[in-house]
Amino acid sequence: MHPVVLAFGGNTLLPDPFHPEEQEERAAQLAHALALLHPEENGLVLVHGNGPQVGMILLRVETSLEKLPREPLDVLVAETQGSVGFLLTRALRNAFTDTGSDTEVAAVLTQVVVDADDPRFLEPTKPVGPFYEHGVADALMRDRGWQMVEVLNEGWRRVVPSPKPLSIVELSSIREAARPGRVVVAGGGGGVPVIRDERGHLHGVEAVLDKDRTSALLALSLDARSFVILTGVPQVAIDFGKPSQRSIDRMSVAEARELLASGQFPRGSMGPKVEAAADYAERSGKPALITDMASLKSALDGTGGTWIDP
Repeated sequence: MHPVVLAFGGNTLLPDPFHPEEQEERAAQLAHALALLHPEENGLVLVHGNGPQVGMILLRVETSLEKLPREPLDVLVAETQGSVGFLLTRALRNAFTDTGSDTEVAAVLTQVVVDADDPRFLEPTKPVGPFYEHGVADALMRDRGWQMVEVLNEGWRRVVPSPKPLSIVELSSIREAARPGRVVVAGGGGGVPVIRDERGHLHGVEAVLDKDRTSALLALSLDARSFVILTGVPQVAIDFGKPSQRSIDRMSVAEARELLASGQFPRGSMGPKVEAAADYAERSGKPALITDMASLKSALDGTGGTWIDP
Protein backbone atom coordinates (compact mmCIF):
# COMPACT_ATOMS: atom_id res chain seq x y z
CA MET A 1 0.00 0.00 0.00
CA HIS A 2 1.36 3.37 -1.05
CA PRO A 3 -0.84 6.25 0.15
CA VAL A 4 -0.75 9.84 -1.02
CA VAL A 5 0.54 12.31 1.60
CA LEU A 6 -0.86 15.84 1.51
CA ALA A 7 0.18 18.72 3.78
CA PHE A 8 -1.65 22.01 4.30
CA GLY A 9 -1.53 25.00 6.66
CA GLY A 10 -3.53 25.43 9.82
CA ASN A 11 -5.53 28.28 8.30
CA THR A 12 -6.85 26.19 5.39
CA LEU A 13 -9.85 25.14 7.48
CA LEU A 14 -9.71 27.71 10.25
CA PRO A 15 -8.44 31.04 8.91
CA ASP A 16 -10.00 32.76 11.92
CA PRO A 17 -10.18 30.63 15.11
CA PHE A 18 -12.81 33.06 16.41
CA HIS A 19 -15.17 31.78 13.69
CA PRO A 20 -14.95 27.97 13.67
CA GLU A 21 -18.25 27.78 11.81
CA GLU A 22 -16.37 28.64 8.60
CA GLN A 23 -14.63 25.28 8.65
CA GLU A 24 -17.69 23.40 7.36
CA GLU A 25 -17.65 25.15 3.98
CA ARG A 26 -13.86 25.01 3.75
CA ALA A 27 -13.87 21.31 4.61
CA ALA A 28 -16.32 20.68 1.78
CA GLN A 29 -13.93 22.46 -0.58
CA LEU A 30 -11.03 20.42 0.78
CA ALA A 31 -12.98 17.17 0.44
CA HIS A 32 -13.66 18.02 -3.21
CA ALA A 33 -9.93 18.54 -3.74
CA LEU A 34 -9.11 15.31 -1.93
CA ALA A 35 -11.36 13.37 -4.29
CA LEU A 36 -8.92 14.25 -7.07
CA LEU A 37 -6.30 12.18 -5.25
CA HIS A 38 -8.55 9.09 -5.32
CA PRO A 39 -8.41 8.07 -1.64
CA GLU A 40 -10.73 5.15 -2.43
CA GLU A 41 -7.88 3.68 -4.50
CA ASN A 42 -4.72 4.89 -2.79
CA GLY A 43 -5.46 5.87 0.78
CA LEU A 44 -4.60 9.37 1.91
CA VAL A 45 -2.66 10.86 4.82
CA LEU A 46 -3.29 14.52 5.74
CA VAL A 47 -0.81 16.61 7.72
CA HIS A 48 -2.20 19.94 8.93
CA GLY A 49 -0.50 22.98 10.40
CA ASN A 50 -1.57 24.47 13.72
CA GLY A 51 -0.17 28.00 13.88
CA PRO A 52 -3.48 29.86 14.43
CA GLN A 53 -4.74 27.19 16.81
CA VAL A 54 -1.64 27.19 19.04
CA GLY A 55 -1.71 30.98 18.97
CA MET A 56 -5.25 30.99 20.31
CA ILE A 57 -4.37 28.57 23.10
CA LEU A 58 -1.36 30.65 24.10
CA LEU A 59 -3.54 33.75 24.26
CA ARG A 60 -5.94 31.84 26.52
CA VAL A 61 -3.03 30.71 28.68
CA GLU A 62 -1.75 34.26 29.08
CA THR A 63 -5.15 35.54 30.24
CA SER A 64 -5.51 32.80 32.87
CA LEU A 65 -2.00 32.68 34.38
CA GLU A 66 -3.16 34.15 37.68
CA LYS A 67 -5.53 31.22 38.18
CA LEU A 68 -4.00 28.31 36.25
CA PRO A 69 -0.42 27.07 35.71
CA ARG A 70 1.17 27.33 32.28
CA GLU A 71 1.12 24.12 30.22
CA PRO A 72 4.26 23.04 28.33
CA LEU A 73 4.34 23.63 24.59
CA ASP A 74 4.36 19.94 23.65
CA VAL A 75 1.07 19.46 25.50
CA LEU A 76 -0.43 22.44 23.66
CA VAL A 77 0.58 20.91 20.31
CA ALA A 78 -1.16 17.68 21.38
CA GLU A 79 -4.26 19.70 22.28
CA THR A 80 -4.39 21.17 18.78
CA GLN A 81 -4.01 17.72 17.24
CA GLY A 82 -7.13 16.71 19.13
CA SER A 83 -9.20 19.83 18.45
CA VAL A 84 -8.25 20.28 14.79
CA GLY A 85 -8.42 16.53 14.23
CA PHE A 86 -11.98 16.51 15.57
CA LEU A 87 -13.11 19.47 13.46
CA LEU A 88 -11.37 18.15 10.36
CA THR A 89 -12.51 14.53 10.53
CA ARG A 90 -16.09 15.50 11.36
CA ALA A 91 -16.31 18.05 8.57
CA LEU A 92 -14.73 15.71 6.01
CA ARG A 93 -17.04 12.85 7.00
CA ASN A 94 -20.01 15.17 6.48
CA ALA A 95 -18.67 16.31 3.13
CA PHE A 96 -18.02 12.74 1.97
CA THR A 97 -21.52 11.73 3.09
CA ASP A 98 -23.00 14.54 1.00
CA THR A 99 -21.19 13.22 -2.08
CA GLY A 100 -22.27 9.63 -1.46
CA SER A 101 -18.77 8.45 -0.58
CA ASP A 102 -18.17 5.90 2.18
CA THR A 103 -14.55 7.02 2.68
CA GLU A 104 -13.43 6.48 6.29
CA VAL A 105 -11.72 9.35 8.15
CA ALA A 106 -9.74 9.09 11.39
CA ALA A 107 -7.11 11.11 13.28
CA VAL A 108 -3.99 9.70 14.95
CA LEU A 109 -2.29 11.63 17.74
CA THR A 110 1.30 11.67 16.50
CA GLN A 111 4.59 11.99 18.37
CA VAL A 112 7.79 12.76 16.47
CA VAL A 113 11.23 11.93 17.84
CA VAL A 114 13.93 14.61 17.72
CA ASP A 115 17.56 14.61 18.84
CA ALA A 116 18.10 16.12 22.29
CA ASP A 117 21.47 17.39 21.04
CA ASP A 118 20.09 19.00 17.89
CA PRO A 119 21.91 22.37 17.60
CA ARG A 120 18.59 23.99 16.69
CA PHE A 121 17.67 23.85 20.39
CA LEU A 122 20.37 26.49 20.94
CA GLU A 123 19.03 28.77 18.19
CA PRO A 124 15.25 29.21 18.53
CA THR A 125 13.69 30.46 15.30
CA LYS A 126 10.00 29.49 15.34
CA PRO A 127 7.69 32.36 16.43
CA VAL A 128 4.74 31.36 18.62
CA GLY A 129 2.02 33.11 20.56
CA PRO A 130 0.96 36.75 20.80
CA PHE A 131 2.92 39.97 20.28
CA TYR A 132 4.08 41.95 23.32
CA GLU A 133 5.14 45.52 24.00
CA HIS A 134 8.85 46.04 24.63
CA GLY A 135 8.53 46.40 28.41
CA VAL A 136 6.47 43.23 28.76
CA ALA A 137 8.86 41.36 26.48
CA ASP A 138 11.82 42.40 28.65
CA ALA A 139 10.06 41.06 31.75
CA LEU A 140 9.23 37.76 30.05
CA MET A 141 12.81 37.29 28.88
CA ARG A 142 14.05 38.03 32.39
CA ASP A 143 11.46 36.11 34.43
CA ARG A 144 10.76 33.11 32.17
CA GLY A 145 13.99 32.86 30.24
CA TRP A 146 12.18 33.22 26.92
CA GLN A 147 14.00 34.25 23.78
CA MET A 148 12.12 36.88 21.81
CA VAL A 149 12.48 38.77 18.55
CA GLU A 150 11.10 42.10 17.40
CA VAL A 151 8.76 42.13 14.42
CA LEU A 152 8.50 45.47 12.63
CA ASN A 153 5.25 47.32 13.37
CA GLU A 154 3.94 44.35 15.41
CA GLY A 155 5.93 44.13 18.64
CA TRP A 156 7.96 41.40 20.31
CA ARG A 157 7.23 37.69 19.97
CA ARG A 158 8.55 34.53 21.57
CA VAL A 159 10.67 32.19 19.44
CA VAL A 160 11.18 28.51 20.27
CA PRO A 161 13.39 25.74 18.82
CA SER A 162 12.33 23.86 15.70
CA PRO A 163 14.52 20.72 15.66
CA LYS A 164 14.71 18.29 12.76
CA PRO A 165 12.12 15.46 12.86
CA LEU A 166 13.86 12.07 12.89
CA SER A 167 11.20 9.39 13.24
CA ILE A 168 7.46 9.00 13.83
CA VAL A 169 6.44 7.02 16.90
CA GLU A 170 3.02 5.97 15.59
CA LEU A 171 4.24 5.13 12.07
CA SER A 172 3.02 1.51 12.13
CA SER A 173 -0.47 2.57 13.20
CA ILE A 174 -0.61 5.25 10.50
CA ARG A 175 0.57 2.80 7.85
CA GLU A 176 -2.07 0.26 8.92
CA ALA A 177 -4.80 2.91 8.90
CA ALA A 178 -3.85 4.47 5.54
CA ARG A 179 -5.49 1.81 3.42
CA PRO A 180 -7.42 2.45 0.20
CA GLY A 181 -10.76 4.06 1.01
CA ARG A 182 -9.43 5.75 4.16
CA VAL A 183 -8.21 9.23 5.02
CA VAL A 184 -5.89 9.52 8.02
CA VAL A 185 -5.07 12.80 9.75
CA ALA A 186 -1.58 12.47 11.26
CA GLY A 187 1.42 14.58 12.25
CA GLY A 188 -0.77 17.57 13.06
CA GLY A 189 1.24 20.73 13.68
CA GLY A 190 4.37 18.83 12.70
CA GLY A 191 3.78 16.30 15.47
CA VAL A 192 4.31 16.45 19.23
CA PRO A 193 8.12 16.74 19.67
CA VAL A 194 9.62 14.10 21.97
CA ILE A 195 13.09 12.83 22.84
CA ARG A 196 13.97 9.26 23.76
CA ASP A 197 16.12 8.61 26.85
CA GLU A 198 18.64 5.81 27.39
CA ARG A 199 15.85 3.49 28.58
CA GLY A 200 13.81 4.18 25.44
CA HIS A 201 11.24 6.29 27.33
CA LEU A 202 9.71 9.28 25.56
CA HIS A 203 9.71 12.82 27.00
CA GLY A 204 8.06 15.90 25.54
CA VAL A 205 10.18 18.97 24.80
CA GLU A 206 9.46 22.69 24.45
CA ALA A 207 9.64 23.02 20.68
CA VAL A 208 7.53 23.29 17.55
CA LEU A 209 8.19 21.12 14.51
CA ASP A 210 7.79 22.27 10.94
CA LYS A 211 4.79 20.47 9.43
CA ASP A 212 6.28 20.46 5.93
CA ARG A 213 9.43 18.68 7.11
CA THR A 214 7.38 16.20 9.13
CA SER A 215 5.06 15.54 6.20
CA ALA A 216 8.06 14.84 3.94
CA LEU A 217 9.43 12.42 6.54
CA LEU A 218 6.02 10.75 6.76
CA ALA A 219 5.79 10.46 2.96
CA LEU A 220 9.24 8.86 2.82
CA SER A 221 8.55 6.54 5.76
CA LEU A 222 5.29 5.35 4.18
CA ASP A 223 6.85 5.01 0.72
CA ALA A 224 4.07 7.31 -0.45
CA ARG A 225 2.77 7.17 -4.00
CA SER A 226 3.04 10.96 -4.17
CA PHE A 227 3.63 13.98 -1.96
CA VAL A 228 1.60 17.20 -2.26
CA ILE A 229 1.96 20.47 -0.34
CA LEU A 230 -1.01 22.84 -0.51
CA THR A 231 -0.17 26.48 0.06
CA GLY A 232 -1.69 29.90 -0.59
CA VAL A 233 -0.39 30.40 -4.16
CA PRO A 234 -0.83 28.29 -7.31
CA GLN A 235 2.90 28.09 -8.06
CA VAL A 236 6.29 28.71 -6.51
CA ALA A 237 7.83 31.93 -7.82
CA ILE A 238 11.24 33.56 -7.86
CA ASP A 239 11.62 37.28 -7.08
CA PHE A 240 8.24 37.05 -5.33
CA GLY A 241 6.52 40.45 -5.03
CA LYS A 242 8.94 42.14 -7.42
CA PRO A 243 8.36 43.32 -11.02
CA SER A 244 10.64 40.47 -12.11
CA GLN A 245 8.51 37.81 -10.39
CA ARG A 246 8.36 34.59 -12.40
CA SER A 247 6.40 31.42 -11.66
CA ILE A 248 8.10 28.04 -11.89
CA ASP A 249 6.43 25.07 -13.56
CA ARG A 250 9.15 22.49 -12.83
CA MET A 251 12.57 22.47 -11.23
CA SER A 252 15.08 19.81 -10.31
CA VAL A 253 16.24 19.12 -6.78
CA ALA A 254 19.56 20.74 -7.66
CA GLU A 255 17.82 23.88 -8.95
CA ALA A 256 15.59 24.01 -5.86
CA ARG A 257 18.58 23.79 -3.52
CA GLU A 258 20.43 26.47 -5.49
CA LEU A 259 17.46 28.84 -5.24
CA LEU A 260 17.09 28.08 -1.54
CA ALA A 261 20.76 28.87 -0.95
CA SER A 262 20.40 32.17 -2.83
CA GLY A 263 17.58 33.27 -0.49
CA GLN A 264 14.79 33.14 -3.09
CA PHE A 265 12.43 31.30 -0.75
CA PRO A 266 12.09 32.88 2.73
CA ARG A 267 12.48 30.65 5.76
CA GLY A 268 9.15 31.77 7.20
CA SER A 269 7.02 31.04 4.14
CA MET A 270 7.95 29.13 0.97
CA GLY A 271 11.41 27.98 2.10
CA PRO A 272 10.38 24.97 4.25
CA LYS A 273 7.91 23.82 1.56
CA VAL A 274 10.52 23.82 -1.21
CA GLU A 275 13.05 22.21 1.12
CA ALA A 276 10.61 19.46 2.14
CA ALA A 277 9.52 18.78 -1.46
CA ALA A 278 13.14 18.65 -2.63
CA ASP A 279 14.10 16.30 0.19
CA TYR A 280 11.24 13.94 -0.69
CA ALA A 281 12.03 14.02 -4.42
CA GLU A 282 15.72 13.40 -3.86
CA ARG A 283 15.30 10.52 -1.42
CA SER A 284 12.26 8.84 -3.02
CA GLY A 285 13.08 9.32 -6.69
CA LYS A 286 9.53 10.65 -7.23
CA PRO A 287 8.41 14.21 -8.02
CA ALA A 288 6.69 16.38 -5.40
CA LEU A 289 3.99 18.99 -6.04
CA ILE A 290 3.46 22.44 -4.50
CA THR A 291 0.25 24.29 -5.39
CA ASP A 292 -2.98 25.71 -3.95
CA MET A 293 -6.32 24.00 -3.58
CA ALA A 294 -7.91 25.74 -6.56
CA SER A 295 -5.09 24.66 -8.88
CA LEU A 296 -4.77 21.07 -7.69
CA LYS A 297 -6.77 19.52 -10.55
CA SER A 298 -4.86 21.33 -13.28
CA ALA A 299 -1.57 20.58 -11.53
CA LEU A 300 -2.37 16.86 -11.41
CA ASP A 301 -3.23 17.09 -15.12
CA GLY A 302 0.24 18.54 -15.73
CA THR A 303 -0.75 22.13 -16.48
CA GLY A 304 -0.32 23.87 -13.14
CA GLY A 305 1.44 23.96 -9.81
CA THR A 306 5.18 23.59 -9.30
CA TRP A 307 6.73 20.13 -9.61
CA ILE A 308 10.10 19.35 -8.07
CA ASP A 309 11.76 16.50 -9.92
CA PRO A 310 14.44 14.11 -8.59
